[in-house]
Amino acid sequence: MAPPILSLALPSETGRVLSIQSHTVQGYVGNKSAIFPLQLLGYDVDPINSVQFSNHTGYPSFKGQVLNGEQLWELIEGLEANDLLYYTHLLTGYIGSVSFLNTVLDVVSKLRSINPELTYVCDPVLGDEGKLYVPQELVTVYRDRVVPIASMLTPNQFEAELLTGLGIQSEEDGREACNLLHAVGPSKVVITSINVDGNLLLIGSYLKEKGHPPKQFKIAIPKIQAYFTGTGDLMTALLLGWSNKHPDNLEKAAELAVSSLQALLQRTLNDYKSAGHDPKSSSLEIRLIQSQDDIRSPEIKFKAEIYN
Repeated sequence: MAPPILSLALPSETGRVLSIQSHTVQGYVGNKSAIFPLQLLGYDVDPINSVQFSNHTGYPSFKGQVLNGEQLWELIEGLEANDLLYYTHLLTGYIGSVSFLNTVLDVVSKLRSINPELTYVCDPVLGDEGKLYVPQELVTVYRDRVVPIASMLTPNQFEAELLTGLGIQSEEDGREACNLLHAVGPSKVVITSINVDGNLLLIGSYLKEKGHPPKQFKIAIPKIQAYFTGTGDLMTALLLGWSNKHPDNLEKAAELAVSSLQALLQRTLNDYKSAGHDPKSSSLEIRLIQSQDDIRSPEIKFKAEIYN
């Protein structure tokens, strides 16, 4: 008789996460950016790599393989055949094709048929600062089919605009975008960065009960004059990790996530400067391993302000 799968027989208090994201051999983006922080916070994490590249695509060149929808489903079937498909959370990030995204929708249905309480945390990676990273038809699939089944959504400003059709020029617009997304599906929405009058804000919203107004808050975020890779993937993982530990306190989860991320970014910046590199000259690889204490036990330096 095969020994029990201990992550199923003796599950961690936090949960078991299936994370479907990209993978790079070198550097920290996608699953490489999300798995380690979640493990530090006590989660069992099973990764499916939607791509396997030598390095992220911001380098002059990259090589590797792309997983298609059929291959994704094969992995799911393999897990199911051995009764390994019980998860408390599903996490998805960058997805490059409609066919793969359609298979992810099938995965959500399959996982919820086994655990109806599954929390689906979706980072709808579509683009940034007015520029699409993905084919236009993906926007429609996210808006019409993914958003309605997500438990938590973590778009940036541009993505929230694409998903709601609302131009976000102010804090009020950001809050209204959260309301529009709640109306379609997710009870938790975190717009991870909104640029209002030159200031960066995170706006979060938690709809505890339909028919009641959501609890909404903002966190002011410092602007750092550098571009980092993997930060969105890390932020969503941290929000999953902390919001599960503080299920009715999204603002506390966001404070912890933002404080971790900012400490990590500052360390990354300082280390590049120490190495004699101008941080403004290229995209920077984050110092994830060196920041593990800030991930596990962040000092809360960024406080949420609750909207009345």
